[in-house]
Amino acid sequence: MKNKRTIALSLILACLFTLPAWPQSNAPAEQGPVVRKIEPPNWWVDYTPALTLLLTGENLSGARVESPTKGLTSLGTEASANGHYLFVHLQLSSDLPTGTVNLHLTTSAGSATVPLPLLARADFRGHFEGFSRDDVIYLIMPDRFADGDPGNDQPFYDRTKPMAYHGGDLRGIREHLGYLHDLGVTTLWLTPVWKNSDSDYHGYHVVDFYALDDHMGSMAEYQALVADAHRLGMKVLIDYVVNHTGPHHPWANDPPTTTWFHGTPAHHLEPAYTFNGLVDPHASPREYLNTLNGWFAGRLPDLNPDDPALAVYLAQNAMWWTESAQLDGFRLDTFPYSSRPFWSGWHERLRNVYPQINGAGEVSDGDSTVTAFFEGGRKQFDGIDTGLATVFDFPLCYALRDVVIKGASMEKIVEVLRHDELYPHPEMLVTFIGNHDERRFVSEKGSNPAKLKAASSLLLTLRGIPQIYSGDEIAMPGGDDPDNRRDFPGGFPGDPRNAFAASGRTAEQQDVFAYVQSLLMVRKSHAALRTGKQWHIGWDNTYYAFLRELPEEKLLVVYNNSPEVRELNIPVDNTPLDTAHQLQAVFGNSAAELVGGKVKVTLPAQTLSVFSVR
Repeated sequence: MKNKRTIALSLILACLFTLPAWPQSNAPAEQGPVVRKIEPPNWWVDYTPALTLLLTGENLSGARVESPTKGLTSLGTEASANGHYLFVHLQLSSDLPTGTVNLHLTTSAGSATVPLPLLARADFRGHFEGFSRDDVIYLIMPDRFADGDPGNDQPFYDRTKPMAYHGGDLRGIREHLGYLHDLGVTTLWLTPVWKNSDSDYHGYHVVDFYALDDHMGSMAEYQALVADAHRLGMKVLIDYVVNHTGPHHPWANDPPTTTWFHGTPAHHLEPAYTFNGLVDPHASPREYLNTLNGWFAGRLPDLNPDDPALAVYLAQNAMWWTESAQLDGFRLDTFPYSSRPFWSGWHERLRNVYPQINGAGEVSDGDSTVTAFFEGGRKQFDGIDTGLATVFDFPLCYALRDVVIKGASMEKIVEVLRHDELYPHPEMLVTFIGNHDERRFVSEKGSNPAKLKAASSLLLTLRGIPQIYSGDEIAMPGGDDPDNRRDFPGGFPGDPRNAFAASGRTAEQQDVFAYVQSLLMVRKSHAALRTGKQWHIGWDNTYYAFLRELPEEKLLVVYNNSPEVRELNIPVDNTPLDTAHQLQAVFGNSAAELVGGKVKVTLPAQTLSVFSVR
C-alpha cells in the first residue's frame, strides 16, 4: 500500500502535468531573465514531496531551471506567453537539508539565480488540530478591534470615515488576548490580514497572497499573536478567500495563464448570488454559471480555481500560511462560488500534510437544503465530496433573529433543527446570531439588549459550535455594512471609554458582558452543552424545551420567548426525561420540579434556564 508521501507526490504530479500549454516565443529574448518575485517565498524540508514555484518577472519564456543541490530535482517549467511568469516544478527528497538553495534559470539570452530558503519545521505535535464542539469562535475584524501600533496606521487612515482604515492591527489583538480569554472564547477568527490596496480595510480585496497588509503588522507579530493565543489555550483561524482577488491585483490585467480568471476586466459575467442551480441535479449551466463565474460585486476578478496551475498555487498558499503562523483552521469565504471539484482537491492536498485540520464554509443561504449540500462527508449527485468539515448555520441564524426579535413562532427554530438529517455532521455546524455582514443584532428593528441576551442564551445552549461577533458581548450597535463594523470602544487612542475593562463599560454593556460570560462558563463546565445529543422535549409558539444528553450528564434547557411570565407544564412521557426524578438549577433564576409526568417551571419573559437532570 502506498504511503502518504507517495500518494501526495502522485496527486501533485498528476495536476502538474495536466497544465495547459502556453504559446512560446520562437525568437530569443533580447535580455536575460529577471525574477522580481517568488511564490511561495520559502518552503520546509520533510514537508511535501513536490513544490511548484510561481516566478514573476520578465524574459522568462523558454527558461530552463537547474539546481546543484542534491535532493532537489527540477521536473520542468511552463512560461506565460509574455514571459512575465514561470511555473517551476520541483521534487524534494525527504533528506533535503535546511538552508538556502539556488535555482539557476537559463534562457538563450542569459541566466539568473533565484534563492529558495528551505526551513526546518517547528514542533507540530499538538498543533493543526482544527476546531471542535468544545470551542467557541470569536469573530474579529482586526482593523476595527484595537490599534496596538499607531506607527502602521498611515496611509488611508481616517477614523471619521467608515470605509477607511481605522488603525486596528495584529498587535492590538495580541494585547487584548487576556480579555478574550476571560470572556471564555476559545477560537479566534480574524477577517483576512492579507495585503489589500487603498482603503480596503476589511481584507477581502487581496493584492498579494503571500504578504500581510502593511496596516496589520509584520509576520513576526502574526506569529507572536498565534503563539500567545496557543499559550492561553486558544486557537486561530485564517479567513481564506479563493473566489476572487481585489480589483487592483497585478494579475487582473496580466494573469499567469489564459484561464487564471473567468473573463477579463472588460469582458466578464455579472454576478448571481443564488445557489439553487448548484444544488439542483436537473439544472442546466445557465442556472449557475453566473454564480460560479460572475465577478463578485461586478468588479472583483473571479479566480478560476479549476485552472490546474491555480489550484496548486492556492493549496500551497494555504499550506504556507498554516505552517508559517502555526494556524489551526480555516474560515472559507464565499464557499459555493468556487467549484466543488476544486474544493475537493484543495482539502485533499491540505490533509495529506495536516490530517486533522478543518474549516467552516460560508454558504450564505437560509435554506438548509442548500447549506447542507456543500458540507463534506459524502458524495452528492455530482459524485464529489467537497471535503468541507462544516458550514455556518445561516438557517438557524435567521430563525433565531425572527423568533427573538420579531416574535415568530418557536416552530421556526424547531423546523431548522428538524433538517439536521440533511447534514453528515449537524453537531459541527457553526451557529451564530450575527457577523460582519449582518446588521448588528441589537440594532435590528424591534430588538434591544434584553433580546440580545435571550438570543445569546439559545446560541450557547443549542447544538453546534457557537460563533460570537466581536462587540455583541457588550451590545454594540450598528446598522447595515459598514456601520456594523464600528470600532471596539477602548481599542483606539483617544477613546472616551474602554470596554475591555469592566470599569470602562456602561451599565448596559456590563450587564450583557456578564451574562454572556456566565453562559460561556456554564457551557465550559458542562460537557453536555458542548457535545451532548439534543432532544426535543416540548414547544409551542413561545417556549421551547430541549435536552442535551451524554451518558454521564443530562441537562434540560427551557426558553420562554413570550413578553410575559409563563407557567409551563411540559409533558415528558415517552421522552428521555420520562425516568427522571429530580431537576436542579444550573443557570437562570427559575426552579423546576417533576410532578405527575410533567416538568413544572415558571420563567420570566424572554429568559432561559438550564437544569441538571437526575
